[in-house]
Amino acid sequence: MNIAAAPAKFGARLGQKIYSAPVPSLVFFLYLVFTLDFFVRVSARIPGVSQIRPTLLLVGLISLLLLFNLGRLKEKLQSPTAKALGILLLYIFITMPLVKWPGSALRDNSQEFIKAFVFFYFTLLIVDTDKRLKWFLIFFLGTQLFRVLEPLYLNITQGYWGSSTFMGGASQYRLAGAPHDVINSNELGFVIATLVPFLHYLLIKKGWLLKLIYFALLGVLLWALVLTMSRGAFIALLVVLWFIFKQSSKKPLLIAIGFVVAVAGWSQMSDVQKDRYLSLTGADVRGSGSASGRLSGIVDELKLAMDYPLFGHGVGTTNEAKYHKFGRAQASHSLYAELVIEIGIVGFILFMRFLHSIYMNFKRLQEQTEKIVEDEALAEKLAFETDLSNAMRACFWMYVVYSINYWGLSVYYWYLFGGLCAAMMLLTERKLERIKQEDDGEPESVKGTL
Repeated sequence: MNIAAAPAKFGARLGQKIYSAPVPSLVFFLYLVFTLDFFVRVSARIPGVSQIRPTLLLVGLISLLLLFNLGRLKEKLQSPTAKALGILLLYIFITMPLVKWPGSALRDNSQEFIKAFVFFYFTLLIVDTDKRLKWFLIFFLGTQLFRVLEPLYLNITQGYWGSSTFMGGASQYRLAGAPHDVINSNELGFVIATLVPFLHYLLIKKGWLLKLIYFALLGVLLWALVLTMSRGAFIALLVVLWFIFKQSSKKPLLIAIGFVVAVAGWSQMSDVQKDRYLSLTGADVRGSGSASGRLSGIVDELKLAMDYPLFGHGVGTTNEAKYHKFGRAQASHSLYAELVIEIGIVGFILFMRFLHSIYMNFKRLQEQTEKIVEDEALAEKLAFETDLSNAMRACFWMYVVYSINYWGLSVYYWYLFGGLCAAMMLLTERKLERIKQEDDGEPESVKGTL
């Protein structure tokens, strides 16, 4: 087979040290424990455990162990995405005394920010073998699926909802995270929109049993999304479905299935749920006021950001800033507005540079997998990487769109995605290099060093 046409090796540009032995298994195990506790909140479910702050303890312990292995990891930190995030973090640290409320940022909000951005470094540095990549995906997707199934199960068996909204002069129930979770209805919808592309691309081409599991889960996820009444998550899901449709070779079949699912789903919705989603079209129905209010809220936040535009109010201070400006403490309506409010215009530019570096890394990965598809033998060996790359492309653009309606500076999703993309790029490069050397007949002693 010929892989000479593959793009220049990103990993090779960083040096062969990135192909050295992986970090100790203990570090990877602790990262899985951290992931499980962060998303499922195991410590909150066990009385007394939350008092010892296990999540922050795990962050400290994993960081310390990574420092002991810094010699073998420092080359990875030279990747463009790691450099872009490093510059952003340095900027936030240096300008901390210059923000409007440095005390609030440091005392009240720094812990959540730390727990979010470490996902980038932990994923990039620890997920360093193909096996670990698959196990990490199992844990991550498994925890997200649990976050959806638990409240849905409680809704069916106990009438649990978790949240409500005011529509048509009355309070209407909405499905949110389970009692031990910390996500509202829109965030639960975001979790659902994140799950769909990964489940689709990683399961749809497998055997009939996994396909059956996928379609069963898809039905459950879509029903849970309806119960959240999250319009932003619905738009995010449309972005994902567009990518699935665009790449499919069976477009007429997908249109037919989509029509049947839409009609069946619409017939099962309550009048309130129908009005909630119809409000997206601009129709004069219940919920249309909150839909337009969401847009005006973003405009108000941009005006608020101009009160302290250079360095911002401080990380995590959007609630405080909105309280002083508008008389109500409320989370941001948009990541892009939140960035200017909290870290200023310069910080906004640096964060956009971080997202752009993720895009460029992802674009190189896409070019890599597109070359792979041209060679059937190579495509078979790298089928998993190709499927994961397709899932991540849909997820990336879904995140870009959903960030218009969702905060994110101190939320994990961009950091985890960026680390996962960078780690996958390096692993794909390493696998291609290994296949190339096998084709060239390299001695086993050389193969073992990769």
